[in-house]
Amino acid sequence: MTNPMPRRTFLAALGTGAGALLASRAAWASHAPPAAGRLDRIGLELYAVRKAMRENPEKTLAAIRAIGYTDVELLWSFKNFDRSPQQVKATLKAEGLTATSAHIAPETLLSEWSESLRTAKLLGHQYLVVASLPSETKRSIDAWKIWADRFNAAGEEARRAGIWLALHNEPDHQRKVEGEFPLDVFLKRTEPKFVRFQLDVGNMLMGGGDPMDYLNRHKDRIGSFHLKNVVADRTKDTELGAGTFDLRAFLAAVPELAKKPCFVEQEGAADELASAKGNFEYLRGLTL
Repeated sequence: MTNPMPRRTFLAALGTGAGALLASRAAWASHAPPAAGRLDRIGLELYAVRKAMRENPEKTLAAIRAIGYTDVELLWSFKNFDRSPQQVKATLKAEGLTATSAHIAPETLLSEWSESLRTAKLLGHQYLVVASLPSETKRSIDAWKIWADRFNAAGEEARRAGIWLALHNEPDHQRKVEGEFPLDVFLKRTEPKFVRFQLDVGNMLMGGGDPMDYLNRHKDRIGSFHLKNVVADRTKDTELGAGTFDLRAFLAAVPELAKKPCFVEQEGAADELASAKGNFEYLRGLTL
């Protein structure tokens, strides 16, 4: 996501954590691709419907499920749209939605990380995904190395808790810092057994990168996806079916796609729910 607002404060919650986590894993693992070769489970990053969520979270989550989405990616930010974790958990359960992962701020790794992992288990997450890194990484490749080392330490603890820690790419991660591509430095320095990568297709395109190249080079590191498409000059995102990137070919190349959460995230839609519906129908109609 490119919005600079930090995603920090959605800390949580009471619930039936271990059961929720197992249910989340089973939901992804047990859904083999349909015979027609279509994407079976389709998620929505709640940032894509942030305006609607601010107005009425319960109604919006019900609308998301009615469209056909099975999964959502939560934001540990925005104070949970002024709803308590208990309320969110109850609404997700009532609507039959699974919160497979959440976006978190990088500072979460440095403070009360163990508590955050307990929260993730309570909410049934498989992944905690750092949405972006602090501003010093825009100027210093050493800052990237420091954060990579922090990810290794936090990711090792996360694996012991049954959670994956991952980094989500922003457009500027494809722009050189001190002569090096920072995302390449990060992936080389982090341990595959502890740290994964969430590939945001649109952000990589907007940064000048090639999602298919990253998929080919890092298949074993990529655990989940943000699905965006872009206009011809790559300056902004657009509806999935209206963009210039061949999402069908990309998804068809993903190994074990049914096990890897895919979240729609169109950030600049004029009508959030209408675009969410159109994007869902586009993905549901793809033959892979």
